[in-house]
Amino acid sequence: MKVIYSILVALVATTTAARGAEVNVAVAANFTAPMQKIAALFEQDTGHKTILSFGATGKFYSQIQNGAPFQVLLTADDTTPARLEQEGLGVKGSRFTYAIGKLVLWSKRVDFVDNKGEILKSGKFDRLAFADPKLAPYGAAAMETMTKMGVLAQLTPKFVQGENISQAFQFIATENAQLGFVALSQVFVDGTITQGSAWIVPTNLYAPIRQDAILLTKGKDDAAALALLSYLRSDKAKTVIRSFGYDL
Repeated sequence: MKVIYSILVALVATTTAARGAEVNVAVAANFTAPMQKIAALFEQDTGHKTILSFGATGKFYSQIQNGAPFQVLLTADDTTPARLEQEGLGVKGSRFTYAIGKLVLWSKRVDFVDNKGEILKSGKFDRLAFADPKLAPYGAAAMETMTKMGVLAQLTPKFVQGENISQAFQFIATENAQLGFVALSQVFVDGTITQGSAWIVPTNLYAPIRQDAILLTKGKDDAAALALLSYLRSDKAKTVIRSFGYDL
């Protein structure tokens, strides 16, 4: 009987591997476009499918604490995964930096943002959008940038905050805000700003945005979750990540 059972288990495992499995992934909103490309390549190369949810890192942290079914988390910082690891919600030793993000001041309008960010000092605009700094690391980076530039106080009345970086981008794309701080990856592909005008904020104006991935405890024995984390380190994935302006 044990022999028959072992054969059945092996057959089920082989069938599952052949058709692939699904992995639930929580992804920081700034990484939406790259992750969609990587997920397609991952399915093509491994047969595994990804169920992707995009949002603010801080919001995902709360959801995971409350039992959300995510198996892998890709954040916009390196502190949230470390905290989850300490709290027993992330698998120890599984976290790593998959990308280093860059902040950009962007407007949909051509020739509106200069290449030194001087428009922030002139204040010749009505609204400035960025992500909630309490939930989104890119929002915190925007606040840090404005503080170091000495323009925070004068610009505060013009602030429009999005829950995450995607919402901040939408405020600017629809011109409800004339400009704002977003992730470079949202407006940059293969070495070119895709539309409008932008100033890539010098990295000395904000703390490095180290974006970490971690295997969550709900995915510790999941083949698809483990395969995805491995795939993020592959040359194919790195090529995609670089093409959106991230450093590695």
